[in-house]
Parts: sequence; C-alpha cells; structure tokens
Amino acid sequence: MSDHLKVTDDRLSVEEITEIVTSPSSGAVSVFIGTTRDNFNGKKVNRLEYEAYIPMAESEMKKICKQIREKWPEVENIGMHHRLGYVPIKDASVIIAVSSPHRKDAIEATQFGIDTFKATVPIWKKEYYEDDSSVWKENKECCFASNQS
Repeated sequence: MSDHLKVTDDRLSVEEITEIVTSPSSGAVSVFIGTTRDNFNGKKVNRLEYEAYIPMAESEMKKICKQIREKWPEVENIGMHHRLGYVPIKDASVIIAVSSPHRKDAIEATQFGIDTFKATVPIWKKEYYEDDSSVWKENKECCFASNQS
C-alpha cells in the first residue's frame, strides 16, 4: 500500500498514474481526470494556469490519502497528480487514481478524493479568455475561498 503524490509543471500521464497504482491483488482501478475545457460561463477559455505552494498542497494531499484509508481500508494504492503552470485546452490538470480489490471501494474513494482535493488543496487557477482578459479563480468548493477577499 502506497501513496503517490505529485505536483509538477510536467504534462500528466494517465498511463503513468494507472501503472503506479495497479497491483497484482487489485481487481479495480478507478481514475478521475480533470481537463481544461474551452469555456466558462459563456466565455471562450484559451488556457488555464495553475500555481501552488507545493509543500502546503502536498501536506493536504497526504491528509486526503489518510482519510481515504480510514474510510476504505481495502484501498491498496492512491495516486494524486496535479499540474502547475500553463495547461492547454483538453490537457489534464488533475488525475486521481485508486486501486482496491473491488470496484465499489475504488470508485467511492476516487470520488471522495477529487471532491476533497478541490475543497482543501490550495492550488490556484487563472483563466485566460479569447478576448485577452484573464482572471484568477478561487475554487468555490475550497474551504479557503471564503477567507479570501
């Protein structure tokens, strides 16, 4: 059982994270991929840019892994990768992968993982629009968002 956490400027790989979390005893691997979409609230998005204080982000990611293991003790391996810097349309900005002997635990743990990640991990996003404007977006789900103004 291991946790594989990465916050990187490099392009994320679904194959890499899947290979990392898969084990001989895992009958299920569940993967969530968050990608950059080309629109937000009717505005055309050209790209996203992410920033983070990596030690703080990794600390929160470790807490999520601990919570997953407490709620789903059968979970074998967990992978959480988030990309920083410029992320083009259709590229992955976050990938969460979980392996377990049975699919229900893997699927539920993956859902919990991404929901909790978005609510607690301090990674900030800037959207760049077609009209050359841009805006830093706080994560509406994040517990830190209400403290910023």
